[in-house]
Amino acid sequence: MKILRRTNLFSFIMMLAVVAAFAQKPRVHILATGGTIAGAGTSATKTNYTAGQVAIGTLLDAVPEIKEIADVTGEQIVRIGSQDMNDVVWLTLAKRINEIFEKNQADAVVITHGTDTMEETAFFLQLTVKSNKPVIMVGAMRPSTALSADGPLNLYNAVVAAAAPESVGKGVIVAMNNYLVSASDVTKSNTVQPETFIGANSGPLGYILNGKVFYNHVSNRKHTVASEFDVRNLSELPKVGIVYSYSNVDAEITRALINSGYKGIIHAGVGNGNIHKDVFPLLVEARGKNILVVRASRVPFGPSTLDAEVDDAKYRFIASQNLNPQKARVLLMLGLTKTTDWQQLQKYFNEY
Repeated sequence: MKILRRTNLFSFIMMLAVVAAFAQKPRVHILATGGTIAGAGTSATKTNYTAGQVAIGTLLDAVPEIKEIADVTGEQIVRIGSQDMNDVVWLTLAKRINEIFEKNQADAVVITHGTDTMEETAFFLQLTVKSNKPVIMVGAMRPSTALSADGPLNLYNAVVAAAAPESVGKGVIVAMNNYLVSASDVTKSNTVQPETFIGANSGPLGYILNGKVFYNHVSNRKHTVASEFDVRNLSELPKVGIVYSYSNVDAEITRALINSGYKGIIHAGVGNGNIHKDVFPLLVEARGKNILVVRASRVPFGPSTLDAEVDDAKYRFIASQNLNPQKARVLLMLGLTKTTDWQQLQKYFNEY
């Protein structure tokens, strides 16, 4: 009889443990950087506002429903508009996220961020976070004081995505306007509309509906744990600039970068990364001074391919492939922390 009672007691305790395990919510830590999602204006109907005015605690209080999804904590990293994003904040974010996961302080991370440079920060973290755990970036196109502000729902959906087991191993994701877009492909396509973020060449990974995530495909680009880039011991990044091409371009703009200590130049060319005849010799000169040159395109969609109208092997240029100029800059900066070999750097552009 005593044995039976003990068995029943043990079974009851085990059942409670199982119930408790299933009832435990995912731990989601939010890192706040400012941006429009934390912006405030004097009018609910006008477009003028100041970014980064609202603290993370206030943002969370505005969306109490997220407490039903996850155990959410928050941390303010900076309060800036993302037009002022810089390498110091990038390194701070990457190091902090890696620390959170290494110390098992959270099961996922959400980053609130301005939309202006969100795609660049997302791609930087895509290459420097060393975990399969979800990292979700979110922002807003309307300030928190606006009528029909999009920030609260975007934040709710970001937490939904972060807490979802399906998001594990997907890399860094931007969650905006109900869509989930890979950091490798995401780009801002409209200056003012909430549906601005798109997957430039591959479309979104999935979407969020009624508090659930649905993934349609995955990115085959290398990221996170498969990335060879490690910034844990870095305090700065190599200097890389972008030269924009246009008709009748002044070639001296390129010379300014050559003479200013830049380690790499991204040429945002026309068409398939094509280069104006007056700029071409300066890029060749840059290579002669061991400055790396990447051919990208100002065209928003499609790749800048190897050896089209330009003989890349002859001039030791690098083709950006699927990366737009601003993302090509991110990859070249990180690539230069590993090597100055243009052929190895081209492999990075082929893989990432």
